[in-house]
Amino acid sequence: MKKISLSILALWAGMLTTHAQSPADSSHYVARTLHLDEINFVSGYYHQDGNNSAVTGGIGTEKLTDFANTINIQVSKFNAAGFKHTFQFELGIDHYTSASSDKIDPHTISSASSADTRVYPSLHWTRSNEKTGNAFGVSASLSSEFDYQSRGIGFLLTRLSKDKNRQFDFKAQAFFDTWKVILPIELRPPGQEGGPYENKPRDSYSASFSLSQVINTRLQAMIIAEPSYQHGLLATRYQRNYFTDGSERAENLPDNRYKLPIGVRFSYFLDDHFIVRAFYRYYMDNWGIRAHTAEIEVPVKFTPFLSLSPFYRYNTQQGTRYFKSYGQHNPAETYYTSDYDLSSLHSNFVGANLRLSPPKGVLGYQHFSSLELRYGHYMRSTGLTSNIVTLALKFK
Repeated sequence: MKKISLSILALWAGMLTTHAQSPADSSHYVARTLHLDEINFVSGYYHQDGNNSAVTGGIGTEKLTDFANTINIQVSKFNAAGFKHTFQFELGIDHYTSASSDKIDPHTISSASSADTRVYPSLHWTRSNEKTGNAFGVSASLSSEFDYQSRGIGFLLTRLSKDKNRQFDFKAQAFFDTWKVILPIELRPPGQEGGPYENKPRDSYSASFSLSQVINTRLQAMIIAEPSYQHGLLATRYQRNYFTDGSERAENLPDNRYKLPIGVRFSYFLDDHFIVRAFYRYYMDNWGIRAHTAEIEVPVKFTPFLSLSPFYRYNTQQGTRYFKSYGQHNPAETYYTSDYDLSSLHSNFVGANLRLSPPKGVLGYQHFSSLELRYGHYMRSTGLTSNIVTLALKFK
């Protein structure tokens, strides 16, 4: 059945390509009609387990599963001036179940957000100069689930040096979100146990600056800075906090947050079979979190069409000043959380990526150009563990 499905997808991609192609141009600058470049399918399964649920004040199960699928379709055309216009449409659908979210209202056993489906379409347009490599573009996105709605816009700019050895990239994004404020059942006002729920806004603005340089035939380097700012409801109000006097409140955090990650990346080409990729990032924000992340990945090419890329990532984090574990908060505190994602911790993430891209197509289907299978295992000092498997298929 799987083989039949893949055949249909490959045939579909091929038909679209055939019908979208225009007659061969005799000049690079003759306008070309819309052409299907590629179709990408990505499917991922994620599972985690732990015993520090923020919903129940830092104790209790953190079991969660998420099944995510996205399809990305890219088409392009050339105008008479020789500029390439690329359009991308992406649609993602996630479905997750969370044992801890079921504790928002334990009397119902199946409360809001214990299981939910998120749908997130997006559109991207880029205009690029094939001769210089310079480009700019814009994007728009939506995301919707039971208690969360988001609208996003973006802008990107790429500039290459004349010798193509240096590249500068800039991206800016803004997201305008609306939260449905759901409190733990015992903290809701009398008569409003079943709603209606108040809506609160949250706006996010981020930028990304990166500069990459080819140092020599074997070594490439890149520096990256990604500042961001958030304003609005940043606390997850259905997460409980317990205090030293025995009282209980919903999580409360400042309504603004500045973040600044700065990173550097190196790629070293040992020979035709081995590449060493290294990455380091320092992170800081105005809630007091400081973090260091280091990663190494060594892609190994067995043939020009088959590669395996093992990777390892280590992270250490100093937690926010607002974090305390179950029952340790002082009643005089203004801001408080027992979310272990914001605590002091260290973690390890290890896995590998297998890539197959035969010249005659995967499984002999010419338009089925590549298949990637990626697995990762995550271990955190707080006891949280997770596994993720991702399958990516490309049709051209």
